[in-house]
Amino acid sequence: MYFRRKHILFLIELKKWWEMGKGLIWATAEDLARNRGQVLSLYRQILRSLNSPGLPLNLAARLAKKAEVRAIFMLGAEEHSLRNIEDLVDAAEYSLCLLRNGEIPKYIQ
Repeated sequence: MYFRRKHILFLIELKKWWEMGKGLIWATAEDLARNRGQVLSLYRQILRSLNSPGLPLNLAARLAKKAEVRAIFMLGAEEHSLRNIEDLVDAAEYSLCLLRNGEIPKYIQ
């Protein structure tokens, strides 16, 4: 009896998770759709920030940085791990903060 009740409670919890669209580790389609607006906004803001006259970049360097940003976001679009998506969004927000302060984000080694 106890096993059956525990099994039923587990199935109810599993159904709740399924309906909510929250993946524990891997992103579901709903999770990806929820992040879509934020990611597009960050992408546009970063591209606009690269046009800032406060950055010490010539035209060729600006175009190269924009191409680099596009490549990073295209690779990030294929990511399905929730933790990796959160890390990518955090890194984009940090890079945007640096760009707004007139600094160029660099790789940390």
